[in-house]
Amino acid sequence: MFVKTFAGAVVGIDAVTVTVEVNIAGGGLGLYLVGLPDNAVKESEQRIRAAFENSGEHMSGKKVVVNLAPADLRKEGAAFDLPIAVGILAAMGRIETGSLADTLFAGELSLDGSVKPVRGILPVAIQARHDGVKRLVVPAANAAEAAVVEGVEVFGAGSLKEVAAFLNGEAEIAPAVAAVDKTAVAEAGRYDEDFADVKGQAHVKRALEIAAAGGHNVLMIGSPGSGKTMLARRMPTILPPLSSEEALETTKIHSVAGLAGSEGLLSRRPFRSPHHTVSQVALIGGGQSPHPGEVSLAHNGVLFLDELPEFGRSALEVLRQPLEEKRITVARARYRVLYPANFTLVAAMNPCPCGYYNHPSKECSCSSGAVQRYMGRVSGPLMDRIDMHVEVTPVEASELADAAPGEPSAAIRERVCRAREVQRERFRDCAGVHTNAMMNAAMLREYCRLDTASSALLEQAMQRLSLSARAYDRILKVARTIADLAGRERIEAADVAEAINYRSLDRESWGR
Repeated sequence: MFVKTFAGAVVGIDAVTVTVEVNIAGGGLGLYLVGLPDNAVKESEQRIRAAFENSGEHMSGKKVVVNLAPADLRKEGAAFDLPIAVGILAAMGRIETGSLADTLFAGELSLDGSVKPVRGILPVAIQARHDGVKRLVVPAANAAEAAVVEGVEVFGAGSLKEVAAFLNGEAEIAPAVAAVDKTAVAEAGRYDEDFADVKGQAHVKRALEIAAAGGHNVLMIGSPGSGKTMLARRMPTILPPLSSEEALETTKIHSVAGLAGSEGLLSRRPFRSPHHTVSQVALIGGGQSPHPGEVSLAHNGVLFLDELPEFGRSALEVLRQPLEEKRITVARARYRVLYPANFTLVAAMNPCPCGYYNHPSKECSCSSGAVQRYMGRVSGPLMDRIDMHVEVTPVEASELADAAPGEPSAAIRERVCRAREVQRERFRDCAGVHTNAMMNAAMLREYCRLDTASSALLEQAMQRLSLSARAYDRILKVARTIADLAGRERIEAADVAEAINYRSLDRESWGR
């Protein structure tokens, strides 16, 4: 007997609907899987046989051929266990074949017949809706995640026996409901951290506000204990709330990585802080079975790289493409995937190996050569792609003793949201451009026109600091954001001067 069921295969952060064709006929014994299955899919035979036995079923004694179409697409992971098992049961006459129409299955089978959660359910659900599938049967732990997709009924199952009874009309499974109301995604999540906790550091807070308003990358340079990490961890609290589209795209990436959780759509912007021993593949993505890396998991959020010079040179250099193009292309012999990577980079580093170069009260024990070698671990081309460089100085004891709280994150976020709204209106006809940091050369000419005084100031700074053409563009972008925060249509000389100040550290402090 021939039966078809449907499954989903994840490719990058998207999915492809896979037709699972099952044919049972005489002329042989055993289960044969075809259609480019990987090892995890091939091993499903043993899981399915054990799940059958522990669910009161028995595998057919005839030849069972399972084809996963399209045959030229490699199938990976254990999510094919459930659709294959359902197809075999239907071909054996244990499940009504009519109940399989317009239904997609996904789930890993345990040996006792229970259905275990799998990664990538959200993109599978989105693709299923696009292909006209009416309902999904998924693991109970993945049901809330899939339920955020409108137009598809989602049923969370706990075991193979429960799925068979549901399809035969012998048991009911309540349709899953999204754990988070999608209208609430636009509201800012609550954070444990707040800028009100930060004493002093007014100039650094100002720089982070500008970075959040324009989507700019920022590097903080300061001695140990000056507050770099504390400030970076509060960056998400001043970013605008996730829109529904951003929340869906961000959740897709985390779903593919198996990090979506049970709350449905993500309501907070991600904050990723990989250790400096992270490998190039873990940072960028890829691997034998491609997974999104840290730069993609930080999409629509913040990527924090603490102790920047301690990261491997190869890992840092591969950041160039995502910093420029807001995406990363991972190309290997067996696959080519595209991951989004529109994140705000916040990096932190010490000014020297001992950490006390230019410290107001502690003496640096490093030689000038050691300082130069330490700074040289971060290449010039990478530094050019970081819009703002901020020096973080230690806070005086008198400021730490001040009991008065600083400005709260909510007040800063309000100003950031107003500036983002100006940019949204400015770029409403520019596909893929949402912030000043994403402007191309043509947009710079149109939206960042300078008067004579501002132009002369910028030209003088370029000559004195020997900045590159890329640095010139980034100064203009930062100046545009400063003007937006002030509610000005035109860029003034004061905006350019402040933007230049955020580019001077890599030349003046490092002696380049």
